[in-house]
Amino acid sequence: MTQTKTDLHLAIDAQNLRRVYASAGREVVALDDLNLQIPVGKFVAVKGKSGSGKTTLLNCLGGLDSPTSGSILIQGRPIEKMSGTELTNWRQKEVGFIFQAFGLLPTLSAHENVELMLRIAGVPRAERNQRANEVLALVGLEKWSGQRPFEMSGGQQQRVAIARALAHRPNLILADEATGELDTQTSHELLDLLQTITKEENVTILLATHDGLVDEHVDEVMNLADGKLHS
Repeated sequence: MTQTKTDLHLAIDAQNLRRVYASAGREVVALDDLNLQIPVGKFVAVKGKSGSGKTTLLNCLGGLDSPTSGSILIQGRPIEKMSGTELTNWRQKEVGFIFQAFGLLPTLSAHENVELMLRIAGVPRAERNQRANEVLALVGLEKWSGQRPFEMSGGQQQRVAIARALAHRPNLILADEATGELDTQTSHELLDLLQTITKEENVTILLATHDGLVDEHVDEVMNLADGKLHS
């Protein structure tokens, strides 16, 4: 597919996205001809109730799930046309993921959790160490780099998860209920941090959430209901 000038200004361009599952002998429509365009360098929230299709949307945009039909361009690249190997390589270089449950390895320190992502991406050792230190400093955890997850608060663990998602310098970060396990004050702090990261790292962030606190932190809020987006 040939890139257009418009494509190059969009981090995400999903057209007529449809995802249908078979459940108990019937079809369940998770995404219903959904269209989504997000410019490069924006912090955008998709809000919706549980079961509204938020996680399905993120999984399709991150190449973890395949749409039943429709097209997905990420930075002008049609990811629905990629093979499994191509998607894996693309995710390792271009996409960062943040999850509600943090997903940190409990036996590794904060620094080691971050560095592991860079090791998987094939980054040389000296550069891995430097970059891990950089992103831990960015999220305010340079003094806690040697701590393991069980020695840290929930907010600190999520900051490690954010640092890990940033480590390989992705163009896009997909965050699924990133504040779901946090109290109100910590959620505000994490959302402030994501807002800052969007600007300082020149990264696009799409946050799927039901948290009303996001409204004052993001560039745009979209609502997802019955598989369709509403501004």
